[in-house]
Amino acid sequence: MSARILFLSHSTVAGGAELALVRILNAGPRWNAVVLLPRSPAGRGAFRAVTSVPVMSTGVGQRFGASTAGVVPQIVNAARLVIQAAATRVHPAFRSADIAVANSTRASAYGALAAITSRTPFVVHVRDLAEAEALGAAGAAIMRRLVLPRADGVIADTQRALSAAQPYIRSGTSRAVIPSASALVRREARARRSGPTVVGMLARIDPWKGQELLLDAFARAFPDGDERLEFAGGAPFGHDGFAAHLRHRAEELGVGPRVTLLGHVDDVDAVLHRWDIAVQASLRPEPLGQNVLQYLAAGCATVVADEGGPVEWVQNGVNGRRFAPRDAEALASELRELAADPALRHALGVAAIHTPGLRTDAEIAAEHRRFYADVLSQTRSRR
Repeated sequence: MSARILFLSHSTVAGGAELALVRILNAGPRWNAVVLLPRSPAGRGAFRAVTSVPVMSTGVGQRFGASTAGVVPQIVNAARLVIQAAATRVHPAFRSADIAVANSTRASAYGALAAITSRTPFVVHVRDLAEAEALGAAGAAIMRRLVLPRADGVIADTQRALSAAQPYIRSGTSRAVIPSASALVRREARARRSGPTVVGMLARIDPWKGQELLLDAFARAFPDGDERLEFAGGAPFGHDGFAAHLRHRAEELGVGPRVTLLGHVDDVDAVLHRWDIAVQASLRPEPLGQNVLQYLAAGCATVVADEGGPVEWVQNGVNGRRFAPRDAEALASELRELAADPALRHALGVAAIHTPGLRTDAEIAAEHRRFYADVLSQTRSRR
């Protein structure tokens, strides 16, 4: 599309939302777009990988942990949000944009504030459920009362996330369910792998992502033996202490030598290729989790918590398995059964690769382009 698009992202950390945006920008064909970031000592961070469009910065850094901070930090964070909204509103990239797209929840908050005094169409990418459990009480209130009512277009990762947002979206607002770009590639079924069973989780190190739940389940399922557990993901939002806790907990459970924290990994395909069982075990309902799509596309035997967006992708016993959320023994039972049955793992992996709806980054980027064009058309026709 030829319309000028302004993408707003509140962080340069290599998190799921940021990597998803980088992927669609790099998927081609070339976008007529600008990425606008808050100023950060870390510089462009994950957006160093973007070479096809200009990446600019303005305003002040947006701190992580805003949804769970105390009263004083919340006031400081609110002030930073207002400053960022003002800086965004007067920036030449915003003033010349045909459409503004907020890539994350916090970016949608200051983006909505900037858009209130503008006729520029505003699109929100909903990556979290519009609920206090996911966003904090203040974050949920901002999303429900400010962001979604102002939006001219809403993209959600899953139907579950869109349904949670629906009551707060204006009538006539364009809306679509488009999964995040997850670097998926078309694969053939992998051959059965010999050697010890490897269980893995691909997710940033964060208490709510469920690493400790998986660790406890692994220790219950395999108190001894040669099975291994790997955690792939950095700790970008101040959770280095939790990573240290996981290592200590593994020693306490007697499985320390068989548990590895890989940190951030660039070659995700190589890691997934050696995993026999891949797990999503978030402690609260997750709208999607790109890792689920990556597991399926890689042909892993995929195990997910039976709630939230992942259940839209994983049919129990067909292309993966589900377990009762937050239940370590239920997860351990699934791990034991899959580890003991290579034929079952292989069958689930073959079905996973053929899961309907898995799309490449280029296909996801094309859906975004069509959606933005639709928002522009609808907005102009209303005016």
